[in-house]
Amino acid sequence: MRAGFRGVPAVLAGVLLLGACGTEESGEAQGAEGVAGIPCPSSGSMSEPGAPASGTPSVVPIPSVGGAEDDEVRITGLYGWDAGSGCRPGFSADFEVTNSSDEAATYTVTLGFRSSSGGALTNAEQVVEGVGAGKTVKASVLTGAGVGSSSDVTGVSVVQVRSVPVAEASTASGPCPASGVYVYVDKGDAAMGLRAVGLHLANCGEEPFEVNGYPQVEVLDEDHDRVDSVRVLKGTGEISTGLRDGTPQALVLRPGEAAQATLAWRNTTEFGEAVNAPYARVRVRPGADPVMVIPELDLGTTGKLGVGSWEKDDTYRAPETVAPTP
Repeated sequence: MRAGFRGVPAVLAGVLLLGACGTEESGEAQGAEGVAGIPCPSSGSMSEPGAPASGTPSVVPIPSVGGAEDDEVRITGLYGWDAGSGCRPGFSADFEVTNSSDEAATYTVTLGFRSSSGGALTNAEQVVEGVGAGKTVKASVLTGAGVGSSSDVTGVSVVQVRSVPVAEASTASGPCPASGVYVYVDKGDAAMGLRAVGLHLANCGEEPFEVNGYPQVEVLDEDHDRVDSVRVLKGTGEISTGLRDGTPQALVLRPGEAAQATLAWRNTTEFGEAVNAPYARVRVRPGADPVMVIPELDLGTTGKLGVGSWEKDDTYRAPETVAPTP
């Protein structure tokens, strides 16, 4: 069974996220070399993935109790980087992701760094791409400066694990998918129990791309099973009259242009069983390949999700592409 719902992670300011340097247990590279040493938490990227760190960290014992492991994620190391380590002060944790499913998946792992009193100091999120079926991949996550000295962090635990099949993974940048469009969600907004998340569509291909009306959305639980108890509504007016709910229309997006729609719900809890559904499977138009996004739908007992129609997004700016090194 996949990891259960654990709440939305609070990724605090100052956290530096590294791309995972994954290695399968067989020793074959997973897009980059394996983690041969602990990376210095001095920048948001590594010039030589898998290279040993130039500094020396303090090894922090991982508590034997306190949720240091998960069904799919196992923490293997915790390190403190003081000023004398030769690196910018901070903390790092090593972990392994094991994909027990029958298809390749991309994981989003949130680890929580804890103090001696058990309080939360900071959370850090790491995306581990393309973990093959039945494979184990190593990765590291780093905090930034400002958390404190190595004595301040005495433990790390798995806060949340999310996984999406590689064939349905969403993306906002990088190589353009075969569909010719990026599909992704933003962090959204929450006020007085009302939730609103933007669903984005950007044409990264070379041909015009047409959408008309509403995206097709299915609500999925933590096991990627459809939640039939939730009604998916066309439009957001039944959720809140304060949300923009435009008239459905046909849009033709030229290369570099984008559109957006709104996913809206309330997390009111009254009688009945509350529904927490991390995932949504989206088809931007009928017949399109599905894309799985992670809007973290805490629907309470309302049983409703409003889906707005596609509208042109004139604020979109295509991500800059970096030419490959010759």
